[in-house]
Amino acid sequence: MSHLWTPWRMPYIKGETKPKDGGCVFCEKRTSTQDATDYIVARSEYVYVILNIYPYNNGHVMIVPYEHVPSQEDLSIAALTDLMTSINKTLTVLRQVYRPHGFNLGANIGSAAGAGIAPHYHFHIVPRWNGDANFMTIVGDTRVIPDTLDHIYRDLTTAWQELYPANT
Repeated sequence: MSHLWTPWRMPYIKGETKPKDGGCVFCEKRTSTQDATDYIVARSEYVYVILNIYPYNNGHVMIVPYEHVPSQEDLSIAALTDLMTSINKTLTVLRQVYRPHGFNLGANIGSAAGAGIAPHYHFHIVPRWNGDANFMTIVGDTRVIPDTLDHIYRDLTTAWQELYPANT
């Protein structure tokens, strides 16, 4: 039997990642002052960029509006513009740090579409590499993430600050 070491999943298993008041985890992060602990890579006027703590690949991030709405059509034009600008900046940072061959971009709107946190719209960016669906994914139904969240956070925030120093 093979074992994969994934200590960052233990808080999820213990139920420690849910907001204590039963509220929204994305709204809780919005007001947090602990960006490094919360893996918030960057903030702008209407959105923030955060690591997905259950990633599909290295560098899997989400762009999260500060506003608690279930779908992107509920966002203001200013928030939508900021969302798209932040997506483009994030793509640039991910290209510099990881040199992916491609990306999956998108949002799961509603529980039926696979949204894990359906009441709060968020947008995923997943870097992809040729052959990244290796035998572990196909045979073992297991994703191998070769780096820690702390290292990914450090690399992405460093690159973000180098590319966008006014947004630190």
